[in-house]
Amino acid sequence: MPDVRMASPQGRWILFTTVLGSSMALLDSTVVNVALPRIGRDLDANLSALQWTVNAYMVTLAGLILLGGALGDRFGRRKVFVVGVVWFAVASLLCGIAPNAGALIAARALQGVGGALLTPGSLALIQASFHPDDRGRAVGLWSGFGGVGAAVGPFVGGWLVDGPGWRWVFLLNVPLALVCVPVALRHVPESGGGGTRGRFDVLGAVLGAVALALLTYALIEAGAGGWVVAVTAVAGVAAAVAFVVVERRRPDPMMPPDIFSSRQFTAVNLVTLCVYAALGGFFFLAALQLQVVVGYSALAAGTALLPTTVLMLLLSARSGELADRIGPRLPLTVGPLLCAVGMLLMLRVGPGASYWADVLPALVVLGLGLVMLVAPLTATVLGSVDVARAGLASGINNAAARAAGLVAVAALPLLAGMGEEAYREPAAFDAAFGRAMGWCAGALVVGALIALVTVRRPPPGCKRPECLRYGSVVSPPLEGEPVRKRLG
Repeated sequence: MPDVRMASPQGRWILFTTVLGSSMALLDSTVVNVALPRIGRDLDANLSALQWTVNAYMVTLAGLILLGGALGDRFGRRKVFVVGVVWFAVASLLCGIAPNAGALIAARALQGVGGALLTPGSLALIQASFHPDDRGRAVGLWSGFGGVGAAVGPFVGGWLVDGPGWRWVFLLNVPLALVCVPVALRHVPESGGGGTRGRFDVLGAVLGAVALALLTYALIEAGAGGWVVAVTAVAGVAAAVAFVVVERRRPDPMMPPDIFSSRQFTAVNLVTLCVYAALGGFFFLAALQLQVVVGYSALAAGTALLPTTVLMLLLSARSGELADRIGPRLPLTVGPLLCAVGMLLMLRVGPGASYWADVLPALVVLGLGLVMLVAPLTATVLGSVDVARAGLASGINNAAARAAGLVAVAALPLLAGMGEEAYREPAAFDAAFGRAMGWCAGALVVGALIALVTVRRPPPGCKRPECLRYGSVVSPPLEGEPVRKRLG
């Protein structure tokens, strides 16, 4: 039984290193958007290269995050967490010294592998280390500090881009890792390791990542046309079909198909796909819009986006309490609709836009929508499956959100008619941004309708979310396995 107490020096060190490690991956999921215009200018990169700068990271992270959690359970959570931090730091160094866009994209893909190793392990170490009486408080502090990191991330990223340069957005991870790794090795007890049996679903993980990569490539390059794009699209669909076949036939699949026999679980994941596709596309394009069209610096653009995350951090716990009383259907319907209104309000953000009259109202409405939907979405995911599979259900939901975001980043410029040089032409980008916001709002409306028709109140006694304060806009929180299973 875990016995570390929250008030002990060891407890504080465990909390410190897990927050620091998870924040590295969380920050890189958001702050890079602020740096994109400067990256494009310095590396002479077109819009496709900027899309890949975001998506190369998301492809490997989304495709391998479930496998990363399984590796920690098998070989030791601290060990895999430390490997993930080191891997992430080395990949960040490669990003920071990348001589061209191709090298940066390759390094970003390696970063995603490191993120897939360290992200599940961060929360798992908290759950496996602390005494049951202190575990809830520890998880609450972990999610709260992580939310603070998510809130300040775009601000710090903008400051680095305008100051030392965009490369320091990545290089900053190296000293953070140099602090995190020794603390983890000295103070964090090992857990897991030999506790699970069966074969790893490496084939399923590879097929999932390959399918995402090929389909993403086809969407990004679709505007150019040609036989290569067509062949890639067909290969991507074939890889996706092969993934489903493999998961159905393996005795220990990464994503057991029978978990989708729960209609509620399937429905809430469809809502997740709609919501996080819209959010992924929005935050990719909004950072560009504020800099390319409105004329903000990177620091101003990063600061401008803070209200959405701050609202989530301050109000998400109360939203969860409200959903417990009234059920998840209304919040999961109204929340996406509010987000859609916020994105439509962004249509007012063009040349000469006022932050207080145009930008802030849109972000506040968007933030209130996210506050309303994120906690109920997570609770519904956990409540729609057997309690023993809650950790798996949360991992699948998290991966689905990230996959939806990367597909949106790939597809939105195509749907909105953005050319390869659009981000260098303010008028053309502004027009395409307006069309993209229409697509994002439409996806959110579809998500709201799905929730209205399909979502029901989870049964009593189901597992409840532990991460009550959450600030990430790219994915819902990862929740771990139930205590009874981990301690049993």
